[in-house]
Amino acid sequence: MAHALPRRIVLGIGNPDRGDDAAGRKVARLLRWMLPDEVEVVEHDGEATDLVARIEGAAAAIIVDACASDACAGTVQRFDVRAAQLPQRAFGLTTHGFGLAEAIELARALGQLPPRCVVYAIEGASFDVGAPLSSPVAAAVAEVARQVCAEITGAEPREGGAPCMKPR
Repeated sequence: MAHALPRRIVLGIGNPDRGDDAAGRKVARLLRWMLPDEVEVVEHDGEATDLVARIEGAAAAIIVDACASDACAGTVQRFDVRAAQLPQRAFGLTTHGFGLAEAIELARALGQLPPRCVVYAIEGASFDVGAPLSSPVAAAVAEVARQVCAEITGAEPREGGAPCMKPR
């Protein structure tokens, strides 16, 4: 009898048409090629109730989003949201309505926060409509993809490359 693997999901949140707000979705696009097929990789607009529904029942969820906390563009922060709430000032109301912090707290209140739930935040510089990713955010996207890949597969990152690249 085959044993089902625990459900793991990576959500890349953002608006692909608003500059650095696309960072989470860009990470998700890279991870589709890097992670094993049994890991769900989803590009998401950040709508709170749908996000809560997506992570419900997962053993592990990793969420990647842009943030605005006055740090330097491209700064990456990692938050274990099982251990503490996300900082409201960086993840409050956004272009996607309720912010990620509210979605996480809704999941916590409903008892739907996965046993392992991590948020990677990439500090954005420009959220203008039609703008491309800024250079520091584009560099951070590649680094966060490597970190998430290593974290979700348990493989240690190697200098200069992603350790869990799928065979082609």
